[in-house]
Amino acid sequence: MNKQQIRGKDKYLVQWKGFIAELDTWERRENLGNTKEAIEEFKREYQQNIEEVNQQEREEGIFERGELPGRFTVKRLFG
Repeated sequence: MNKQQIRGKDKYLVQWKGFIAELDTWERRENLGNTKEAIEEFKREYQQNIEEVNQQEREEGIFERGELPGRFTVKRLFG
């Protein structure tokens, strides 16, 4: 669902099938051994969305730098 880098390591936001969004977790690539195809697909979509946002930003100035619309917004859960 999303990606972030912490201390030089990529972490991916995982939405677990059959669970509610509050149970999504950030996982290191090493912990996602059997999901290589899903991660590659995510990377392609993520990069494409970043390029689209950068294009919109250049053309219209809509988004702040690094901000991604919709499902790529990072959410913080407390509690």
